[in-house]
Amino acid sequence: MDNIISITVIDRASKEHKLEAPTDMNMNMMELCKSYELPVDGTCGGMAMCASCQMYILTDHVSTKRSDEEQAMLDEAWYVEDNSRLGCQINLTNDLDGLVVQVAPYVEEGSDYDDW
Repeated sequence: MDNIISITVIDRASKEHKLEAPTDMNMNMMELCKSYELPVDGTCGGMAMCASCQMYILTDHVSTKRSDEEQAMLDEAWYVEDNSRLGCQINLTNDLDGLVVQVAPYVEEGSDYDDW
């Protein structure tokens, strides 16, 4: 199948999930993770306004260059690394075949970090 790629997602428990992803449905990484019921909230619905779909890019398939909007959101997020991206800003295309990402840690509301 020409429009199906393989992506590996490492969840917060360090478990690897091998996913098949369609590239002809205008989906992004946040939507793909949610469709497989992985722990990615996507609270804002993919508008780059919440950072609940933050992930670390572990391969060279995706640029770590961010839009101004994405950077502004990550500036307010926890656990941001140089290879952080918002899953909602990574559109699934054929050149992402073999991509490996790790879901970033999540700060629970009411945690010690919530008071900062």
